[in-house]
Amino acid sequence: MFNRLLRVTCLSLAFTAGAWAQDYPTKSIYLVVPFAAGGPTDTLARNLAVTLGSTLKQQIIIDNSVGAGGTVGISKVAHARPDGYTLLLMHIGMSTSPALYRKLPYDTINDFEPIGQVADVPMTLIAKKAMPANNFKDFLTYAKANKDKMSYGNAGLGAASHLCGLLFMSAIQTDFTTIPYKGTAPAMTDLMGGQIDFMCDQTTNTTQQIKAGTVKAYGVTSKTRVASLPDVPTLDEQGLKGFEVVVWHGLYAPKGTPKPVLDKLNAALQAAVKDPTFKTRLAELGAEPVPVAKATPDSLRSFLKSEIDKWGPIIKKAGVYAD
Repeated sequence: MFNRLLRVTCLSLAFTAGAWAQDYPTKSIYLVVPFAAGGPTDTLARNLAVTLGSTLKQQIIIDNSVGAGGTVGISKVAHARPDGYTLLLMHIGMSTSPALYRKLPYDTINDFEPIGQVADVPMTLIAKKAMPANNFKDFLTYAKANKDKMSYGNAGLGAASHLCGLLFMSAIQTDFTTIPYKGTAPAMTDLMGGQIDFMCDQTTNTTQQIKAGTVKAYGVTSKTRVASLPDVPTLDEQGLKGFEVVVWHGLYAPKGTPKPVLDKLNAALQAAVKDPTFKTRLAELGAEPVPVAKATPDSLRSFLKSEIDKWGPIIKKAGVYAD
């Protein structure tokens, strides 16, 4: 009798989950971006939202939950109802926060359901328009000679721009005054206004400014040049050998989100990374969607773990903590 009841209960639950997945989504989905509106992750999210929304036939609403290097927004999703209506788009910072923060309000690995990788975004080393140097070699000479006067801006501790700055200062063995902002957009505003001297930021946020001539570009951080900025050489080819920072992005749901719902979200993500319009929009920003093979839960899960192992020792060696 007990076994029969157990089988009936399991069948009932399976039917309910299947019916739920068939109906999902029946309302708008919130995509949490842990950074300020107008920043690079926000730009990617808004482009992704259009494509996902078209496939899922529901509006994707961007929720900019800002603070503490992205951990405020990440925590919000970790503790959200696991029903598929609250998602997270987070970049490389997902793998660095365990080392940057001695105490996190969530478990990076166990509190989320990975949906898949989304896009890879190179970064650019840029400076205020009034910077005297016109190429990377001259910039390096000038920066080292004026290191006590130079200010480096970033989007906050743990942000991609912060990590890129750490690696850059380590690579050239020179420290600068670091000024953290509450997001990349306000940092960019101050850079264009000349309040700070230089920064490292994603192409999704810098390409248009570079093309418009409102900032000076000294190099890109990828192995090869970026198609949207063909005249901007890589830092590697300009002598900073082996320097590479590519900001990867992943899509997550709260732990416990039903698998049928996750499968629908993953199918929508896979459709997005193959979508010609999405590819074109990202290419204009110097970014590109990942191959379909990377837009899977297993790929993101294993990659996240490998990135945590990679960045942990680097950050600990630098002795930098965000709390």
